Amino acid sequence: MRYLNEYWDDVKRVIPHIPNLHDLYGKSILITGGSGLICSCVVDIIYYLNQHDNAGITIIHAARTHEEPEDRFPHMKEGVDYEFVYYDATKAEGIDVASDYIIHAASNANPAAYVAEPVETMAANFIGLNSLLSMAKDKGTKRVLYISSSEVYGQKDSMEPYHEDDYGFLDILNQRASYPSSKRATETLCVAYSMEYGMDTVIARPGHIYGPGVTPFDNRATAQFTRNAVAGEDIVMKSAGSQLRSYCYALDCATALLAILLAGKSENAYNISNPDSIITISEIAKFIADAAGTKLTYENPDDAEAAGYNLMSNSSLDSKKLESLGWAAEFSPAEGADRCVRFYGD
Repeated sequence: MRYLNEYWDDVKRVIPHIPNLHDLYGKSILITGGSGLICSCVVDIIYYLNQHDNAGITIIHAARTHEEPEDRFPHMKEGVDYEFVYYDATKAEGIDVASDYIIHAASNANPAAYVAEPVETMAANFIGLNSLLSMAKDKGTKRVLYISSSEVYGQKDSMEPYHEDDYGFLDILNQRASYPSSKRATETLCVAYSMEYGMDTVIARPGHIYGPGVTPFDNRATAQFTRNAVAGEDIVMKSAGSQLRSYCYALDCATALLAILLAGKSENAYNISNPDSIITISEIAKFIADAAGTKLTYENPDDAEAAGYNLMSNSSLDSKKLESLGWAAEFSPAEGADRCVRFYGD
């Protein structure tokens, strides 16, 4: 991720879309998965607020190694700009730290791993969240935001966008079901803690998020498109790319998460989708290819690649519930693709 001045201009640009933002000032927030594509932008926004608006927000990075935040945020210093706590989502013992808010984003987001490591995928989702919720209950945390997935919806016949209560069929015995099945279960776990212990939990369901902060190990389609484009290589589609998706640029997704955290209704789930970016996989690939001046080509996938594919032909999301909180997306697909290419890298 290249922290150019233009990137910080974009951070400033999206901040007005966060409702009740001052409720976060002077508070502490524990973030798991803070070095990933989505929550790294949340960290960037909070860091910017601390630097430019004296927000006084304490960032607590929960990660497996000190190197994760150090590598992702070279401009930030441990002990000054953030605190570090060890956390492994697959371990039941969890962590022991008090914070006002928790955003839980640590999860296996690698489609190939859903097939190769289904046990670890399910364990990280369920065990990891349970340990955090248990800690939050004991520590009196104000609210826990769980980042789920649009894959909880399963499949339906129509091409209309999914609303938050619009569930379709999910084959729980499919080799790839470890991810959506465990996401469904952990959403129920959030509500269970709210019902049994009176905890304040809220859920975000992001669509397909893209941005320049993808890691070298991220093999989701848009991550591969971005790396290929920046390297000057053609973007190779391993399908016709006709599946309809809800795309959202990472900074827009970050403001959506903060909007849900600060203004969402407890025990509710909110779709994260840019209504102007409901397009096919091939269309987002074309935007990224055009931004880099490369070509878009097509090849047949091998068996391993095909096994990891999202089975949903339509995973478009209705975002009206989120927008009712006062949130709005800022970046068009063309703008987002331009940022992917310009800001990707060291």
